[in-house]
Amino acid sequence: MTALIESSTQTPRRTQRTYSRWASLVVLCAGALMTILDGSIVTVAMPAIQSALGFSPAGLAWVVNAYLIPFGGLLLLIGRLGDLLGRKRMFTAGLAVFTVASVLCGTANSQGLLIAARAVQGVGGAMASAVVLGMLVALFPEPREQARAIAVFSAVGSVGATLGTFLGGALTEALSWHWIFLINLPIGVVAWLAALRVLAPERGAGLGNGADYPGAALVTAALMLTVYVIVGSGDRGPTATLLLAALALALFAGFAVRQMRTTDPLLRPRLFRSRLLTGANTVQILMIATMYGFQFIGALYIQRVLGFGELATGFAFLPAPVAIGILMMCLSVRATGRFGAYRVLLAGLVLITVGMALLSRAPVHGSYVTDVLPPMLLLAAGFAAAMPPLTGLAMSGAREEDAGLASGLFNTTQVVGGSLGLATLSTLAASHTAGLLGRDAQLVPATAQGYQLAFRTAALVAAGALVLAAAVLRPRTEPVRD
Repeated sequence: MTALIESSTQTPRRTQRTYSRWASLVVLCAGALMTILDGSIVTVAMPAIQSALGFSPAGLAWVVNAYLIPFGGLLLLIGRLGDLLGRKRMFTAGLAVFTVASVLCGTANSQGLLIAARAVQGVGGAMASAVVLGMLVALFPEPREQARAIAVFSAVGSVGATLGTFLGGALTEALSWHWIFLINLPIGVVAWLAALRVLAPERGAGLGNGADYPGAALVTAALMLTVYVIVGSGDRGPTATLLLAALALALFAGFAVRQMRTTDPLLRPRLFRSRLLTGANTVQILMIATMYGFQFIGALYIQRVLGFGELATGFAFLPAPVAIGILMMCLSVRATGRFGAYRVLLAGLVLITVGMALLSRAPVHGSYVTDVLPPMLLLAAGFAAAMPPLTGLAMSGAREEDAGLASGLFNTTQVVGGSLGLATLSTLAASHTAGLLGRDAQLVPATAQGYQLAFRTAALVAAGALVLAAAVLRPRTEPVRD
């Protein structure tokens, strides 16, 4: 393994210290895994949390929303601050904040304390996540090694997102819901100590080089309000939702005007002139909306239609992270090297579209083995194929000095896509089910038909991502010579 050598100015003998890039990748993956797990591990434990702390159905949603709103709203700002203050400093501080907040969540004995601690978790998660991709592309500038590192990181993230469902059910049933948060304590401490030791020190550009505080306030408020509008849409009427959405658009417009006029913009307009960066982020919103919808609606289908318990549901989802991890680690890099990122991305999106279309046919009296597992494996294979090249395409469109900002932007579109998919598909399923029940349909068949509609919609969204990727992310070709 090659190593990154830097002189240590802190040691009196001026000895050189070797920082292993691959050890650094392990630390970055561990930190990201902890924050990614937290986004899904709470899903299966929600009924237990509701019973223990007496949440109403509307109040229970804030166990998730309180995390997502600061997480999604701060990613872009923190990505830029990482460029200015130093990405290692931001990453280690985020691990510390997230770990402490996890302990507060695990020991919470009231609704208010849990929601407040979840909000702090969201801040820490944003600090640890926003700069990771920027650090990764700086560690691995050579294209082949960078593709391999991105595949490893994407595999860890994808496995974590789906493994959380299994761990949430196992920990809740074997111990209690408190342990879905307390499990972060040993992981966080080890990751924090390793980050201090393994990650190479770096200097940021300094706050004087791009600290646009009014712009930061505008975009952070706009992103937080956007996530709030999406995840809380079911708790308010359409008029209030439209007004809040209009306010979010006004804040984004104010931010855009600010960026065009200020000398030190937070988000340089030149970033969006990159076809790859803009196109990859837009495709990701649609793809992640599809996958998050599957994870949430799929778990509900397995529980409420097939009748699985919490632990059995966790085991039912286990093949997905296993398949994603194996395929990303063993095949994704080779396939990208042989066929190119564009073709591998399109193949992955085709598999996702087909998998969702098959899942939309899941019947009332279905079987997990024949009706759920095959589409799940297609979705896992598609995601394993699509995510690494999509990440590489997005980051390739940014300059080195904007790597942290581009990383924060890519993570932001993940949160927006996931929140949008979750809110839209769950609302569609619930509304269709309620309409059928109003016509005297039986509960389980009506519920299954609601989920089928959500899956069909997700298949259309995945097809939209495929068409957009095919049109926008096609590599430039040289003109044909006579």
